[in-house]
Amino acid sequence: MINVVLVDDHEIVRTGLKMIIDKMPGIKIIAEAENGEQAISAVRELNPDVVLMDVNMPILSGVEATRRISQHLSATKVIILTVHAENPFPAQLLEAGASGYLTKGCASEELEKAIREVAVNGRYIGNDIAQQMALSMLPGNKSSPFDVLTSREMEVMMLLARGKKPKEIGGIMLLSHKTIATYKYRILEKLELKNIIELAHMAIKHGIIEDTNK
Repeated sequence: MINVVLVDDHEIVRTGLKMIIDKMPGIKIIAEAENGEQAISAVRELNPDVVLMDVNMPILSGVEATRRISQHLSATKVIILTVHAENPFPAQLLEAGASGYLTKGCASEELEKAIREVAVNGRYIGNDIAQQMALSMLPGNKSSPFDVLTSREMEVMMLLARGKKPKEIGGIMLLSHKTIATYKYRILEKLELKNIIELAHMAIKHGIIEDTNK
């Protein structure tokens, strides 16, 4: 039996995925979580084979949760689930330790294949995401401005864009606020931005965070 923890901050998404996975022989959802902190707690307690991890979540996102699971709970493999294939996350999440990457719109057959391959120490990149990654490497194709960030910088960037202060981010990421301030400066410099307002606008434009003003 392949034991799976399902992580997404939208209950309706978790319900839909659970209905699909319940039909897969030999695969079982043993727990659900709605943010990265809950995911880490569930992995520590239950030691699942696979985590299906959303990226954009409150409190602790899928980027940092994936990093912590891969570094400290390495028996569990993480498959990232994202809404859009073109989101600027694959490189950073693979760097953070993800073993798989799929879009939420993938066919149930592909989801099942990914779970089974990753569970036996394999890797799996969804067909549409692999195509986007390949296309982005071709000359003349515009890459995401966030490609210049490391996975740790991407996590800090997401929290900054959501309005979190360095001290608050330090508490979430278990780092000093001075370290976070250094990350903040480096991120703005790499992205050639002047302030957090510009950073938030860029993150919204590229679908990394939701526009709460809509």
